[in-house]
Amino acid sequence: MNENEIIPVENIARKIYFIRKKKVMLDSDLAELYGVQTKVLNQAIKRNLDRFPDDFMFRLTEEEYKNLRSQIVTSRQGRGQHRKYFPLVFTEQGVAMLSTVLNSKKAIHVNIQIMRTFVKLREILSSHKDLADKLKKLEQKYDDQFKTVFEAIYQLMTPPEKPKPKIGFDY
Repeated sequence: MNENEIIPVENIARKIYFIRKKKVMLDSDLAELYGVQTKVLNQAIKRNLDRFPDDFMFRLTEEEYKNLRSQIVTSRQGRGQHRKYFPLVFTEQGVAMLSTVLNSKKAIHVNIQIMRTFVKLREILSSHKDLADKLKKLEQKYDDQFKTVFEAIYQLMTPPEKPKPKIGFDY
């Protein structure tokens, strides 16, 4: 891929995960998109750690990594697939900061595509939230209406009270 090629949003979106209630990307996926080795990416970050506070980047725990591996369900074969450390993950702000650390035209173009993907995902999630809110309102509205209908049906189903026997004489 040359630096002017556009990476499809779907390809990037597949590499965004939800961990610790944040949308993040793995260091290895970012390295692949930038066209560098994960080791090279991590070395550049190590040299610039002050640019990556905890809300920009964090290292996965063993449990998070195991859960992520089970979600990905891909077995990569080959050299270098076993890591000494658990992966680093980057929030949207961390990914934006990567373009300042990886100073190449390709990194800038890839970063632009990644930022557009994050924006697109936010738009999609927002529209889904709007739809979910509307659906909830409709359910509440119709639940109230159906409640009234069911109460009326139950009243109709209740047998009328039997008239009390008359005591005395009919004239």
